[in-house]
Amino acid sequence: MTMKNIASRARSWPAKAIGAAVLALGATTVAAPAFAWEPTKPVEFVIPAGTGGGADQMGRLLQGIVIKYKLMKEPLIVVNKSGGAGAEGFLAVKEAKGDPHKIIISLSNLFTTPMATGVPFNWKDMTPVAMLALDQFVLWTNVDAPYKTASEYIAATKAAGPNKFKMAGTGSKQEDQIITVALEKATGTKFIYVPFKGGGEVAVQLVGGHVHSTVNNPIEAVAQWRAGKLRALCVFDDERMPFKAKVTDTQSWNDVPTCKEAGVPTKYTMLRGIFMPAGVTPEQLKFYTDLLTKVAATPEWKEYMEKGAFNPTFMTGKPFADWLTAAETTHRTLMSDAGFLASSK
Repeated sequence: MTMKNIASRARSWPAKAIGAAVLALGATTVAAPAFAWEPTKPVEFVIPAGTGGGADQMGRLLQGIVIKYKLMKEPLIVVNKSGGAGAEGFLAVKEAKGDPHKIIISLSNLFTTPMATGVPFNWKDMTPVAMLALDQFVLWTNVDAPYKTASEYIAATKAAGPNKFKMAGTGSKQEDQIITVALEKATGTKFIYVPFKGGGEVAVQLVGGHVHSTVNNPIEAVAQWRAGKLRALCVFDDERMPFKAKVTDTQSWNDVPTCKEAGVPTKYTMLRGIFMPAGVTPEQLKFYTDLLTKVAATPEWKEYMEKGAFNPTFMTGKPFADWLTAAETTHRTLMSDAGFLASSK
């Protein structure tokens, strides 16, 4: 019965009956089901980096939390696509336009890979879902090396002359090499940059003494730091990491000085975010924003944020899109200063 029908028959109805009819109609309207969406088949979770690194660790933890708390009826399947400094993964998501059964975790290679290679991809080719956190970078050396501080290490590098010390990092013309170039410009040093597929392999190379230093994320080297194999010299930020619980027998993340304190004015933080293909519906996007909000509220996630010394900034919607726009501009400047922009740019 419509409101018009109710009104036309109002004179013949008792007042209570009219009220009951209107309430019944209103209740029917409010209770109309919202056609919520959820996956109907397994969801492919793309990691555009190698196994063992920070992105891989975060992705697999997220997968584990989803399974533990039964946050999805369908399985979330992790697939590493590290080819072309992550381009393989990004292009796979770009080509899956409209497919809500594919998501990807992103680092700042979201910006650096297309800028460095000219691959036809931009973050706007995907749908931003959520910023999970911002990641720090730390200057690491082998614990058996003679230098105890960042200033001592930089002095040793200068004394040795250009291209005598090896800096390992993940990928070429990506975050680790950008930081290395910035470090060189700030200190007058010159490293041999040695790229590897993931942060896990980078840490292993440093422990083995095959390179002199790395700029790995905290989570990528924390196991070796805790085991007494590596030394954390400084963090590439303006402020120390806030976490004061001891990680090693003697040090917390907060005990690691900033590179600025060590006379190295170099700063860089990295995105950890989730994206979907372009062309998905608002209902499909909402499923994943709700899912990730639930993940971020779990004790496992909060513990991971502290152990990995992340900045646990969580962001969705327009604020996240605005952040991405600003970060793209920043990375274009950094890439240009380092001479890493593809000729086509």
